[in-house]
Amino acid sequence: MGLFDLISIAVGLSMDAFAVSLVNGMTMLKLKARQALVIALFFGFFQGLMPSLGYAAGVGFTKYINAFSHWIALFVLLIIGGKMVYEGIKCRNEKCAIKVFCLKLIAIQAVATSIDALMTGVTFAAGGVSLFTAVLIISPITFVISYAGVYVGKKFGDLFKSNSEILGGVILIIIGLKIFVGHYL
Repeated sequence: MGLFDLISIAVGLSMDAFAVSLVNGMTMLKLKARQALVIALFFGFFQGLMPSLGYAAGVGFTKYINAFSHWIALFVLLIIGGKMVYEGIKCRNEKCAIKVFCLKLIAIQAVATSIDALMTGVTFAAGGVSLFTAVLIISPITFVISYAGVYVGKKFGDLFKSNSEILGGVILIIIGLKIFVGHYL
């Protein structure tokens, strides 16, 4: 597998992380550079970790991982997205829409959006792709794309104000459904 192929895979894998980073940026009233950095680090780290785990698991566990991964992503993103929609409807004023920066939530989002990277790692193992090279490409690309996503999301959040929580929740639900439906297509 060539460099262009790995870069293309990295960009493709990072799209869910970008969308969720966008949501995180949208729902923060005051965004600090440190928060954007932490979000990007989490997404970059897990997008690199999951192919490593998939690679280590190898082809033997593929059917077990593949049987449940889409359900886990759907469940997690539906719960987080549904909660955001509920909170957004319940709290239509700006004071109530303040989102607390929560590392646990960021970690859960990062894991949920990197499950497809786990399966990619399995294919890397089967195809003899250098794991080190793949992770060296996937992690930084996801980091940069996620970092940009937080700031783009902040701009949208400023534009949509109190509806950003609802919009963000809907986006997370759509991502969960995309992962789920994509498994069967």
